[in-house]
Amino acid sequence: MVLRSCWKSRHKSSSGPVHCWLRPGVVALLWLCVTQFVCGSVALGETKNVIQKDAEFDVTYNDRVTSENQTIYAFNHTVSRNKTEGVRVTVDVLSQSLESPILFVVRQKQAVLSFQVPLILRGLYQRKYPYKHVGRTLCQPPTRAASETQYFFVDVSTLSSQGTNYNLRVSRVESFTLQTDKKFSFIASPSQPQYFKYVFPDGVDTVIVKVSSDMTFPCSVMSIQDIQCPVYDLDNNVAFIGMYQTMTKKGAITVQRKDFPSNSFYVVVVVKTEDEACGGPLRFYPLRPDELIDAGNRSKTVDVVVTPAINSDVYVMGMLFCLGIFLSFYLLTLLVAFVESRRIKRRDVYHNPADMSPAETGKTPASPYEYGSFADNCSTLSSEAITDSATSTDNNYGYMERPLDSVGRSRQESLSSVEEDDYDTLDDINSDKNIVRTKKFLCVSDLARKDKRVLSKKYQIYFWNIATIGVFYALPVIQLVITYQTVVNVTGNQDICYYNFMCAHPLGALSAFNNILSNLGYVMLGLLFLLIVLKRDIVHNRALVRNDLNALECGIPKHFGLFYAMGTALMMEGLLSACYHVCPNYTNFQFDTSFMYMIAGLCMLKLYQKRHPDINASAYTAYACLAGVIFFSVLGVVFGRGNTVFWIVFSVIHILATLLLSTQLYYMGRWRFDSGVLRRVVYIIYTDSIRQCSGPLYIDRMVLLVMGNIVNWSLAAYGLIERPNDFASYLLAIAICNLLLYFAFYIIMKLRSGERIKCLALVCILFTAVVWGFALYFFFQGLSTWQKTPAESREHNRDCILLSFFDDHDIWHFLSSIAMFGSFLVLLTMDDDLDTVQRDKIFVF
Repeated sequence: MVLRSCWKSRHKSSSGPVHCWLRPGVVALLWLCVTQFVCGSVALGETKNVIQKDAEFDVTYNDRVTSENQTIYAFNHTVSRNKTEGVRVTVDVLSQSLESPILFVVRQKQAVLSFQVPLILRGLYQRKYPYKHVGRTLCQPPTRAASETQYFFVDVSTLSSQGTNYNLRVSRVESFTLQTDKKFSFIASPSQPQYFKYVFPDGVDTVIVKVSSDMTFPCSVMSIQDIQCPVYDLDNNVAFIGMYQTMTKKGAITVQRKDFPSNSFYVVVVVKTEDEACGGPLRFYPLRPDELIDAGNRSKTVDVVVTPAINSDVYVMGMLFCLGIFLSFYLLTLLVAFVESRRIKRRDVYHNPADMSPAETGKTPASPYEYGSFADNCSTLSSEAITDSATSTDNNYGYMERPLDSVGRSRQESLSSVEEDDYDTLDDINSDKNIVRTKKFLCVSDLARKDKRVLSKKYQIYFWNIATIGVFYALPVIQLVITYQTVVNVTGNQDICYYNFMCAHPLGALSAFNNILSNLGYVMLGLLFLLIVLKRDIVHNRALVRNDLNALECGIPKHFGLFYAMGTALMMEGLLSACYHVCPNYTNFQFDTSFMYMIAGLCMLKLYQKRHPDINASAYTAYACLAGVIFFSVLGVVFGRGNTVFWIVFSVIHILATLLLSTQLYYMGRWRFDSGVLRRVVYIIYTDSIRQCSGPLYIDRMVLLVMGNIVNWSLAAYGLIERPNDFASYLLAIAICNLLLYFAFYIIMKLRSGERIKCLALVCILFTAVVWGFALYFFFQGLSTWQKTPAESREHNRDCILLSFFDDHDIWHFLSSIAMFGSFLVLLTMDDDLDTVQRDKIFVF
């Protein structure tokens, strides 16, 4: 400023300085120095009367400052290398005028701190909040000497000609260093931020800094900063360096020694000027841009405690525990397979001669139990309703009323065609479909008429498609979450990811390794299920090669393509759930749920395929429908919050889809969706319900579909009325409710048809039900929620409950992966009792 004023004054009077710069050598330099010295002396003498005072700590100075004087307070204190004391400057302005603030400048070694009083802090939309009471803690530069006397000065100045009274007090902060496992309490406000120092003790490499308060509001910010000057401790600059997160009642940050070369750090707590960042109410917008808003009392009592985090032994124990749990399922599977193989070997030796298949012995396998009226009706009607053209077709090997010597010939002829269209385009077979599928009672042989090789290829497409989808879906997801984690590590913004910060154990670049590790069960159990299915597939193919009559003509037709797809989906669910938990937030929640929709859809398709192998949906249609579900999931997450139009459109589509699917299931696909569909619906209602008052032709199917429509219409009404924020979970609840309803219907109809459930399947059902119950309990604990602000989400954070390493959500991962694996086993084994039952005696429902 002195140089600038000198230049201006000399420039107005003469062109001396300009010529001065043009003169060469020492003369120009001497002339410039003389003019600057004289001009600077005149400028200082005209503007300020400087008063310097030797000041002391813990003394309140009540002075007055005007534009004509400037007061400098000189302080000194002894700094010890082994002891850290904080120094705090507190200022009060007694004048009510805010037009000419007072400027306070604190000059100290390696740092300069300046602030004005009243302190003007800005909020959202540039709202201005004045504070007349300001307190700041001075930065403490490190010293290498054992003891050193340091000086600092507080300069007070203003441009107010009338003058302003103020109170100045500089005091020592005795408890400036935080102690491990000891709670420390203090009060902070927007104009009086607080920070304290923590030094890593020997043998501790990682600590968790936990900040708590009994007050939800005002909203505050917790920051971890390195020991350096300046310390950023105001609302408008606290996010410049270090790690930080907003908080209401609770906050926690895990700090590692390797990130701080000085083996120490500052814990900074800043109260924000407004509460919107923590989900608080939005203040009114000022009428004038320069209008000042009274912030009121925004003081907040805060407790800080620093606790050591877990050591490497706990990491190892957690990983071994996780591996041990799921490897035990591999061992149990091997044990069950060994016992089962021994039992089958003893049975085969007892019933059949050595090296003789049932077809070679000429014995027809008998049912181990007697069926009820459904099986009798199915068997009787199947022989009466089938036309000559249908019975003469070689592909109709689903009927047992044939000579055994024709089994081998019919199988060889059935393999002659490998294209499904070669079968479906025959006119007589199309007419046969209408006759067979509209019978009042159907048996599996009626819907297992297509070539097995054709169907196997059709259902294998499920596996290859989901494997392709998984690769193309997972690669961008992995890239995105790595970017998220990098942004968190670089910026230090802990509000990006919704962790359970009370139990988030970092490893390398990952902030919450335990949440990622706990997803290992989905991958390992999915792989185990694929191995179990592969073993069954190999055994079945070997039976077909040797023309085993049970494999050819008995039991539910074995198609393993959907099982392979289910196992792959379970593995992908583990991978994508792990990716989601790298940085969980509302923008990537669909990563965690997309393959949950896939699993629910595949399970329903498999249940339907068991009794309807010929008319199950193709892989392309099924995945297209699931893609539509995921599309609506994304739309719901982005636009669904409180959007009435979206909820109306979705509810209408949900109800219409339910009606169309109900019609498809009720008529076994023997209906057309064209311009005359409404006319035919009205005609059927008139003839069957009004004119004749006849009941439904297919009572069991009608019961299921009525219950399904009631459930889905109720869920649609709930969504339209309540409009839940978590649309993805709402959509997943719809899928799970429909799956459970269909599964319960299947079990009830199976028992009602006179069938039984074998011991292994019954154990799987009971075990899975119990595990699902415990899993859902831990799921609903809700340790975090991206539906709210990050600060509100942290209110639900809790400490680890298992091995000091896993939290409630990790246990949900463990139990849900086991429960899904058990559910898949139930689907795989629940119809094992029918392996020796003729297909024309197995009821379709």
